[in-house]
Amino acid sequence: MTGLQPSTAPAVQVSEEVARAVADGRPVVALESTIFTHGLPRPRNLAVALEAEQRLRAAGVVPATIGVHAGVPTVGLSTGQITELSAAEGLDKVSLRDLPVVAAFGRHGGTTVAATAFLAHRAGVRVFSTGGLGGVHFGASESFDESADMTTLAATPVTVISAGVKSILDIRATLERFETYNVPVIGYRTRKYPGFYVTDSGHEINFSVDSPEQAARVIECRDRLALPQAVLIANPVDPAKQLPPEELDGILARARAEAERQGVTGNASTPFLLDFIQRDTGGRSLEVNVEVYRGNVRLGGEIATALAVGAAGAAGASPGVPSGAPSDASGAAPAVAAETGA
Repeated sequence: MTGLQPSTAPAVQVSEEVARAVADGRPVVALESTIFTHGLPRPRNLAVALEAEQRLRAAGVVPATIGVHAGVPTVGLSTGQITELSAAEGLDKVSLRDLPVVAAFGRHGGTTVAATAFLAHRAGVRVFSTGGLGGVHFGASESFDESADMTTLAATPVTVISAGVKSILDIRATLERFETYNVPVIGYRTRKYPGFYVTDSGHEINFSVDSPEQAARVIECRDRLALPQAVLIANPVDPAKQLPPEELDGILARARAEAERQGVTGNASTPFLLDFIQRDTGGRSLEVNVEVYRGNVRLGGEIATALAVGAAGAAGASPGVPSGAPSDASGAAPAVAAETGA
């Protein structure tokens, strides 16, 4: 697809299901698309994407898988669209800076944390579950290689559930950056910051919550203060399912050395390093990746439900009773187009 997108196309398409759930105050969880467009091999990618949606629905939560389909940023991709994107070749990996370009040229794309968080907020979706966040790469003091996830989350009041930042990153520098950007990093039942493939990255964080309700209270207080930044909930993988930390250290050293030998830098470094880890572990890292995602999707659903219950209680109603659009402080944004079909 190379032609320019018609100017009549909506800036952001929101599925009817998601739009109604947001308007009714029901729990909704945003899910990114790069996990199935770029992060997992076929056919596992489609199975994981559909499973995440099914698990949320079983818990009474509306899934809002986000991606770019034929140039239209979409919140609440249909099963057919997810299937199409999961099988497409040469898809763009779409960060926030790329959204207007892929929209203008009508291209398909998988959205990163940055683009997904932005689009979720545009649609009024308050909770977003992902695997791992982007952050500061080693050597960034010279290369300036830092993820746009951080700057976007500093200005986007969503709640992101992740298993920390990707293990290939400079975690200490990333946590310092989040502090500079005033982004709260809160452990879920831990003050040991997770390292994606491992439960404990070796870095302490200042705060933790012990329940979805406590997490919801933090989010509600952020919104009452009308603060612009995200709340990050760090949810570690089950220790029994992590990669052995000492093994991961050796793998990361070999992966970085190979990337340097091949001259892999910039946007290409993350997929190269993650692919190296998968091959070096004989696919075991892939299983950890899936377990990480499942845990974050589950917790995202629980926090979204706690938020919906709290909002309904404050309004003296039951979750699901329409009470109007959310206020700006609670995640509302400029109006977007809702689908009129199924």
